[in-house]
Amino acid sequence: MRLWPQSLLYRLVLIVLGGLLLANSLTLSLLLYERMSSARSVMLNTLENDVATSVAILDRLPASERQAWLPRLARGNYQYLTTAGESGPAPTGWRTRSIVETLNNALGNKYSLTVSHLPGPREHIQAHLRLSDGSPLTIDMHPQLPALARWFPIVLVAQPLLLLIFAWLAVRQVVRPLRQFTRAVETLEPASGSPQQMNEHGPLEVQQTARAFNAMQARIQHYLKERTHILAAISHDLQTPITRMKLRVEMAQEPALQDKLMQDLDAMARLVREGIAYARSTESVQEPSQRLDLNAFLDTLVCDYTDTGHPVTYRSPGTPMALTTFPQALRRVVTNLVDNALKYGESAQLTLQQVDDHWLIIDIADNGPGIPDHELDAVLQPFYRLESSRNRHTGGTGLGLAIASQLAVRLQGKLSLSNRPQGGLSAKLQLPLYLHVSAPSNDMKADKTAFCRHIPTTPVRLNHLIACQPGIVKMR
Repeated sequence: MRLWPQSLLYRLVLIVLGGLLLANSLTLSLLLYERMSSARSVMLNTLENDVATSVAILDRLPASERQAWLPRLARGNYQYLTTAGESGPAPTGWRTRSIVETLNNALGNKYSLTVSHLPGPREHIQAHLRLSDGSPLTIDMHPQLPALARWFPIVLVAQPLLLLIFAWLAVRQVVRPLRQFTRAVETLEPASGSPQQMNEHGPLEVQQTARAFNAMQARIQHYLKERTHILAAISHDLQTPITRMKLRVEMAQEPALQDKLMQDLDAMARLVREGIAYARSTESVQEPSQRLDLNAFLDTLVCDYTDTGHPVTYRSPGTPMALTTFPQALRRVVTNLVDNALKYGESAQLTLQQVDDHWLIIDIADNGPGIPDHELDAVLQPFYRLESSRNRHTGGTGLGLAIASQLAVRLQGKLSLSNRPQGGLSAKLQLPLYLHVSAPSNDMKADKTAFCRHIPTTPVRLNHLIACQPGIVKMR
């Protein structure tokens, strides 16, 4: 069993609470010891004076009157008996040792005193002596510590609770900025057009950390935009010389050389186009968010592929599934993944499933050769080509999956790849049901149920989707 918690909050609470309890326990122990010592000293002094006085009174009274005075002279923890009492061993306890010394100081100079310890559940001693006329007298005693106040147990319970509450409040003030910083890091989107700023209010240290984080985010955003603009500018400027070179190649007189050069120029043009597409994918989505039926959206997209003769299938959940997203960006992601599946496999299978109340998954699977497990994450990086595990003759620029991954992030989702047990690659696109935006669009402010009332329970084609939500899809 793990006793040391992993959470910093509980670790600090244990350390602070343990220190406070230890210090408070030491203070309480010293106070109790001092109180007990003072009370014991007072009690022994009182006992010495009271016993000496009581024995002197009984010694001067006639034997016939002593019995009547015994109740008057009795105290809470000791009383007087006119009998010889019970015999027993001498007491050896630390509590009775000082009592015996006190009795000897009070009576030992005048009377022959013997003290015996009697067995029992309570501490019980008897002091035996004889008065001046020879009559026996026994002091029967039940030593006990001074009683504590009734409120003392309540204080013992309330004090640790108060220490726990204040320790938790103090530690919470320390841990709260760390949690805010963690949330800010998790939601860091430097490429976004309006990145979330960390709140700069609070203690001085928190303000300094928040300002440093916001400044770092601004610098990262500037560097990413600068890199994206450079990539887009280079790719865009390359289009003109590539087009000019194509025109000159077409005027060449050697057909064999002309075909080779045209293939190279087509590859360069494709690389330029995908470079521009990747640069655009790293920027924030400019289109407004809309609410659509994802089931009908995917059915329409798959119908576009099947109409052109591509072996693409779709396993529909059978019920409408409303989603708030950016339709054009989503279409680009799904299209890239389907094209990638058709490129390296013979077919593509789409599956839609809802994980919980907040997330859903679009699964695009193929029957191709798959990807080595140690390179599943690397293929999502730009310009990473893995032709050894895919089809070498198909080529590629290494930007298709990178663009899809970037667009998935823009959709506030995540793209993950995995190999299927039966062979092939499975691309899972995880999307939120609702977008988290700082300024909701007019479509998001509309009634959530208005669109669902007009969604049919059966899969629909493109004409119904366009009629229900104009501008969601674009004919290819």
